[in-house]
Amino acid sequence: MFTGLIQALGKIHPLGNDRYAIAVYHSSSSTIVRDLEIGDSVAVDGVCLTVETCLPDGFSATVSPETLQRSRLGRINPAVDLVNLETSARIGSKLGGHFVTGHVDGVGCLVESVISQRAWEMTFAPVSALSEEWERSVGRYLVEKGSIAVNGISLTVADCDRAGSWFKVAVIPHTYEQTNLHALQVGSWVNLESDILGKYVDKLLRDRAQPSNAKEEISLTFLGEHGYL
Repeated sequence: MFTGLIQALGKIHPLGNDRYAIAVYHSSSSTIVRDLEIGDSVAVDGVCLTVETCLPDGFSATVSPETLQRSRLGRINPAVDLVNLETSARIGSKLGGHFVTGHVDGVGCLVESVISQRAWEMTFAPVSALSEEWERSVGRYLVEKGSIAVNGISLTVADCDRAGSWFKVAVIPHTYEQTNLHALQVGSWVNLESDILGKYVDKLLRDRAQPSNAKEEISLTFLGEHGYL
């Protein structure tokens, strides 16, 4: 479990056979490296990865084919792109963002970034080739003032349309500068994780709306249990 509060930036390098090395980018964030142990969970751009080997400047992990397909990790340019890093929350730690599981639902892309006096207003929409995935896994959970994780960053939906075909967030200067949001260009892909609370509510409501076609078999046991025998 994560909170969506980024602790450091890093770079990801393929090692082959779906294995990657993730190196902390700034030496000032070396506390993350010192605290890592094999088996720990680390969110890399919002994707929960398991530490398999501790390295002097980071760690190595295996990324499943399904994760590579669903997220932007497989499209990262190791020479240029930075990734957001957050270690898992611990019992008693502050929960400053929202509950983030590290299970990415899909990807979106930046369509506009406008700077205002106090924030960067960033608008995201589906990648055209993946619009059905967005509608199924992201768009249905978008609500104004709700939570969403963008590249693992806990953000508040400032605005969205009723159909959930786009959303806007207001990013304060600290978050913009300390995460990889500052490096995004129009068209850049981002990992998205919808609010888990919305998913549970949606499932409960859908289950209630669907009438059950299952009929209990009338047997001697059934009649006995209900007082007819």
